Parts: sequence; C-alpha cells; structure tokens
Amino acid sequence: MAISTSTATANLNKITPRFDGIVVIVGAFGSGKTEVAVNLAALSREAGSEVWIADLDLVNPYFRTREARVPLTRMGIGVVLPPEIYLHADLPILTPLVAGAIRRTEGLVILDVGGNDVGATVLASLADAFHASSLEKRPFHVLFVMNPFRPFTGTLSGCMKMRKSIERASKLAITGIIGNANLMEETRAEDIEEGYRFVRAFSEKSRLPLEMITIPYPLLKQTDITHFSCPVLSIQRQLVPPWKKPAGFHFDRKSDS
Repeated sequence: MAISTSTATANLNKITPRFDGIVVIVGAFGSGKTEVAVNLAALSREAGSEVWIADLDLVNPYFRTREARVPLTRMGIGVVLPPEIYLHADLPILTPLVAGAIRRTEGLVILDVGGNDVGATVLASLADAFHASSLEKRPFHVLFVMNPFRPFTGTLSGCMKMRKSIERASKLAITGIIGNANLMEETRAEDIEEGYRFVRAFSEKSRLPLEMITIPYPLLKQTDITHFSCPVLSIQRQLVPPWKKPAGFHFDRKSDS
C-alpha cells in the first residue's frame, strides 16, 4: 500500500522498538534472526541506549553477528565474541563471555541464537546467568522471529511446532513474536502486509504478544505503517554469504530513497 513521502517521513519518527534488559532472539533456520538482532542493536544504539550483542549462533557459518563486528564496534556497540583465534570454536569458549554480558545490570544485551531447536540448545547452559539477571529484576525477553515465507513456518501449526521445539531445547519460554516476512531482494510491500496478517493470527492463536514487525528500509516509503498494531523495525540488509558480500558494511539509512 503506497503512501506519500511526507507521511512516510513522519512515520519514521516512531518506528524504533524500545527494549531494555536481555533480549534473546530465536527462530527457525533462515528466519532472519541475525539481521533482526544486528539492526535492533544498531537502531537502539542510535537512539542512545547502551548496547551489547552476543553471537550465539554455532550452527550457521554465513549469517552470524560476528560478520558485522567491525561496524557494530565502530558504533559503540559491545560485540561479545571469543578471541580471534577461537572465532569458530564451540560452546565452552563462548559461554563464559556471554554469561558475563548477561549479568550486566544496565543497558540492552541482545543474544543472537542459532536456528531451530539445535541452535537454541546453547541457551540451556546459560541458566545460572539468566537466574542472576532475574535476581536483579532485569527485563527478560525471548523473541521468536517468524518468516512465513520460509519452510516449516508457513503455517500456524508449523510455527507452533517450531515454538515448542525451541522452548524444549532452550528450557526458556518464548515471551513474544517478531514478524520478519521477507523474500530477500524480491520483497514487496504486499508481502509485508501478508506477513503482518499471518503473525497477527499466530499471536492470537499462541497468545504471545506481537512485539514488532520488520520492513526492509527501502520499502518504508511504500508501506502504510499507521495501521500496524505494533512497532516497526526497519531492516538495512547487510549480512550476505561471502560470494555476495558488498564492498562495505554500513547502517546509513540516508543513502536509500
């Protein structure tokens, strides 16, 4: 649904979701978790929040927060990674560093978790850190990223099955939903509308709140966001496989028109 430039510009002032405490990003393989995590970190930092982001994706070798560590660090975001020589190491190297971030008493800490129940298993090992954070009464969110255009999450029953498998593996209850409907570069404004209707239906079925939906930044001016009942996170897609990697990585939202 197209809208005027002036309306879109006005809408841009109210699209950044606001979070504090711990935000755990989970979902199916290919749901776009890392893009959501990285963009949420960047926009939260731009809004003045103190932000840390931890890469807990031990499954996907291509779409991981660590691929964005340089630009995120330049923005003043704390990127929690193992030492350089251990960047591809397994869980024992990473967990103590992440546990330390979770125990922080201020700011926003985002955990980018691997896909499906396999990727979410790592969270069970952080139970002590999560408990310590709860004693400090820190806000705690486990957000389920959903892309209805991906396999296994294209039906309400499929999404419910994915939710339950992630909760079993992580030993955490999902607290909310992020709608991330997209078809990569082929995404249209109509796809955003369709995806929104789908995640709203899942929200009602699951009784989980719809915390936000995402829209690729170039589509913001083509999409009427005023009728969405939740915040909108604009996505500047930068994480791509090595064979398609751009020359530079940035979060310059002024360059698109």
